[in-house]
Amino acid sequence: MRWFIFILFYILVDIYAFQAVKTITKSPWLYGLYVFISLAVLAALIYQLSTLGAGRVLDVNAMYVFGVFIAVFIPKLIVVIFMFGEDIVRFFTGIFMKVAGSSDAPFMGSRRKFVSTIALGIAAIPFASLLYGMFQGKYNYKVLKYALEFDDLPEAFDGFTLTQISDIHSGSFDNHHKVEYAVNLINEQQSDVILFTGDLVNNLADEMDEWKNLFSTLSAPQGVFSVLGNHDYGDYVKWNSAKEQAQNLEKLKMIQKEMGWNLLLNENRYIERDGQKIAVVGVENWGLNGFKQAGDLDKAVAGISDADFKILLSHDPSHWQAQVKEDGRNFQLTLSGHTHGMQFGIEIPGIIKWSPIKYRYENWAGIYEELGRYINVNRGFGFLGYPGRVGIWPEITVIQLKRKKRLND
Repeated sequence: MRWFIFILFYILVDIYAFQAVKTITKSPWLYGLYVFISLAVLAALIYQLSTLGAGRVLDVNAMYVFGVFIAVFIPKLIVVIFMFGEDIVRFFTGIFMKVAGSSDAPFMGSRRKFVSTIALGIAAIPFASLLYGMFQGKYNYKVLKYALEFDDLPEAFDGFTLTQISDIHSGSFDNHHKVEYAVNLINEQQSDVILFTGDLVNNLADEMDEWKNLFSTLSAPQGVFSVLGNHDYGDYVKWNSAKEQAQNLEKLKMIQKEMGWNLLLNENRYIERDGQKIAVVGVENWGLNGFKQAGDLDKAVAGISDADFKILLSHDPSHWQAQVKEDGRNFQLTLSGHTHGMQFGIEIPGIIKWSPIKYRYENWAGIYEELGRYINVNRGFGFLGYPGRVGIWPEITVIQLKRKKRLND
């Protein structure tokens, strides 16, 4: 039944949007091309969704089909809005003409060519943007740098730098050269420590097999620390048994160990400098809106003092709002990811920062401060679902910790 409703809706939108094409051209070749593309995209999407298999794993090919579908369908919805608006005007104009006694005039006048032209012209913008996002935008890596000041930062760590990456989603990659460039870009930041905040894979540990040698080259004087994200547990796969899923997770943990990463599973590590120290605290995934809640803050901070300066790695930013920001143990800085900034939005520094994801997550991209505590939500290194990015580019975050100057310093 769901398939029937979906196909019917798609066809109705297609027919309605086709009216704009008919208005500006009489070419049967263009008509045929329009129908062919529409049917081909629909058929490809249905085929991919019906052949996902018992594992329900979305591979690269399926993501591209989904991406093309979005790139074709969303512009048609925009055209439909214009056509519907014009039809409302035509309808009421027709009623007025009949009331006014113009019985010889047709009830609804013909469509105006300039309206269809404007509709198709505006629709071309998201069409081109979504295609660009699939072939260029998803590897348009940006290094974003911040400096944050803290009253209680140990003096020895004034100027300490960290690089955060998140949401690698290695099962989506299709260009080794581009990913290698980004890994080198991370190392070029020469930060004191590298922190990864979850979602190494889409679903399967095997996705890292061809990438683990590359990501093992990530290095920093204080090492690489990581936590798990919701996708790392394999919860979105229909496994043959619970044992098979557990083995997948164990393999993922082992891969991180082989790469030289220090995976924190509700635990912590100290970083020491000149006799002073800060704590890196890592919790397993904890999220609202139905996401896995394996994170345990109490367990993660075992053995460290409330007065210690703490950097918390927690994949889902909803954890910060729900538990972390008001916790009396004072987590000065939290690093998260998860949202990807929805991989779509508009960001012009100092002017606008918008993505549809903001209506689901209060903290969805960048630095936020409340109660004197900070969270950075990384926009993600990789991509998932739609195989691209438009306006919300893949991110490498560099944060410098500064000790706030006091009179007795």
